[in-house]
Amino acid sequence: MQIEGSYVLSNKTNSFLRQQKVNNLMHKLFKSKKAISPILATLLLVVIAVAAVVAVYAWVMTYTGHLTGQAGVVLFESNVNFYENGSTIDVDVGNSGTSSTTMIQLYIGTSSASMESQTITPITLAPGGNIQRITVSYSWQLGVIYYFKVVTSSGQSLPWSTQAPASY
Repeated sequence: MQIEGSYVLSNKTNSFLRQQKVNNLMHKLFKSKKAISPILATLLLVVIAVAAVVAVYAWVMTYTGHLTGQAGVVLFESNVNFYENGSTIDVDVGNSGTSSTTMIQLYIGTSSASMESQTITPITLAPGGNIQRITVSYSWQLGVIYYFKVVTSSGQSLPWSTQAPASY
């Protein structure tokens, strides 16, 4: 029995000593690890920030490049005149941009989903606030809201709506 007891005691001692060695090694391992210096950490943060700024700049320039490619033509609706006869409408459209364009199509309807194409002759819109008139034969009614859309040769469109006069 003594042999067994001393074996158990020696086994516990060995286990305890092994655990102490592991603890000492872990303590040395963690103690020997050093953090990066504050100068290196600051430099790393600056590099990350610069990389982020470059990425955002590239994205913004790509995005605005697509938008400014069309900025040469800026269409606006100037006036809509409904004639008393109920069958003629004048539509005045302008271009406040820096490039000229040609209006090739006009759509009119009582809803934005059901507009009918009107036959027009192509009209050139010069830049700088130039306004041109399109006169179309279209049967309209008093007080109804009409939807318009002008399409240019470059593919730009200008949609808007206007209510016909309630009375004449």
